[in-house]
Amino acid sequence: MVDLMNAGMLNLASLAVSLLVLVVGLVLWFFVNRASSRTNEQIELLEALLDQQKRQNALLRRLCEANEPDKEEPVKAVEQDKAQDEDDDFIRLVAER
Repeated sequence: MVDLMNAGMLNLASLAVSLLVLVVGLVLWFFVNRASSRTNEQIELLEALLDQQKRQNALLRRLCEANEPDKEEPVKAVEQDKAQDEDDDFIRLVAER
């Protein structure tokens, strides 16, 4: 009779341990799932921000190009003059034979 009680206690103890492991597993799953869903929401928000920033950058480029003054020709002329001066200086430094 003592053997039957010990066997019943072992079954009851193993059942309690199994239930405890199940509860701990469910709690861990809940927190991991919750953290995962929050992370997914944050990723979606960051992707939306990135998309908006790309749009803003494109708009700023268009605005800068539209407001950019057309002074490219005089700048090129000044650069060509400087290049000719540098070429002339180099020729002056070379000894003539």
